[in-house]
Amino acid sequence: MQKNERVSFGSKLGAILAAAGSAVGLGNIWRFPFEAGNHGGAAFILIYLACVLILGMPIMIAEFTVGRHSKASTGKAFGILAPGTQWKLIGYLGVLAGLLILGYYSVVAGWTLEYILASLNNGFAGQGPEDFVASFQEFSQDPLRPIIWLLAFLFFTHYIVVKGVKDGIEKSSKIMMPVLFILIVVLAICSVTLPNAGKGLEFLLKPDFSKLNADVFLGAMGQAFFSLSLGMGCLSTYASYFGPDTKMGKTALSVGAIDTMVAILAGFIIFPAAFSVGIQPDAGPSLIFITLPNVFQQAFGGVPFLAALFSLMFYVLLALAALTSTISLHEVVTAFLHEKFGWKRNRAAILVTAFCVVTGVLSSLSLGAWDAKFFNLSFFDLLDFVTAKLMLPLGGLLVCLFVGWYLKKSVSRDELTNYGREKAPYFSVYMFILKYIAPIAIALIFINELGILS
Repeated sequence: MQKNERVSFGSKLGAILAAAGSAVGLGNIWRFPFEAGNHGGAAFILIYLACVLILGMPIMIAEFTVGRHSKASTGKAFGILAPGTQWKLIGYLGVLAGLLILGYYSVVAGWTLEYILASLNNGFAGQGPEDFVASFQEFSQDPLRPIIWLLAFLFFTHYIVVKGVKDGIEKSSKIMMPVLFILIVVLAICSVTLPNAGKGLEFLLKPDFSKLNADVFLGAMGQAFFSLSLGMGCLSTYASYFGPDTKMGKTALSVGAIDTMVAILAGFIIFPAAFSVGIQPDAGPSLIFITLPNVFQQAFGGVPFLAALFSLMFYVLLALAALTSTISLHEVVTAFLHEKFGWKRNRAAILVTAFCVVTGVLSSLSLGAWDAKFFNLSFFDLLDFVTAKLMLPLGGLLVCLFVGWYLKKSVSRDELTNYGREKAPYFSVYMFILKYIAPIAIALIFINELGILS
């Protein structure tokens, strides 16, 4: 595909919503409240906001620079910008990470469809805490039901990706992101009006700086990188579809603001609701499938219709957040195969979906029927460990080193200023962060995730 033939998003709003959809995912809904709950609530949130602004935004702009200047998917971009060098391996790392994440992420995404159906049938009514634990374990370990939902979710993802950048990704983002915001605002309003919700709001808004320590800072940095989807090639691939008039600094700020707003609003849903019934929201991944159904039933149990409606809206919200992420992960690999080998988009997408069906089925079965262990981890946990704790931090670090140290400074300045048409008085600070601050921060996250500092 020639550079001047590359398709682009049809509008600036479409570019922002698509990139925001790539960043917004399940991590915003369950991981952010979990991390905040474990690290002091409001104090953690303040550090998190600083990490998003000081570290997340520069690295996002760096990924945008790679994508738009190369006008290629992340798998080819580094080879174009650094021909004849081994920097191309960064792109391959991003493609592989996206492919592996999509396989096991789709398993969890499929779970949201099961819980949507349960909400529609008012299947949570009359259950106690032990019932929710037993129900989740029975479902997640079932050899068939999770796979059916996994296939359904991958089909939705595949359909949108095959439709293309404008008719698939951009149009779906323009529908799903506003719906996601409406749902999350409605849920937050319902949650903060519950009896005793004030304790949750106080925890969310009143900083306790006595809880600040190195773990809080590392947790906030890790959450910022995880939440913004840095290091996995999604943002650089989407940036390759940016038009020449897209303002990258403002787009990065908009994406960061949307992503952070979703995470904080998730806190406004979960903390007040949990505190209103005396439950601490620190249950990790099981929070959204065990703890929260219990919270919803206790909070609205007196009015079964409200309990069912609140649960339904929440799991539809989760499904939308997951779908925007699976679309971007699928696109990273599909675009690479389409450009690298010249395959038609449909053929490339079929191969990606087929691979993810296999890895997704194995991931799902490893939680129950298939008890094989790899380095003492299930196949699902192995993929999670390799991607989240090894590949993503490494990818983010290499992007910083590439743009900060290898790529010509004039390229970064041209992209950030749209070749002089926009002002970027913060350019020197941006480059300083990319060269020195961000690599050190990512290295610390990397070491902390591996448990070396503990």
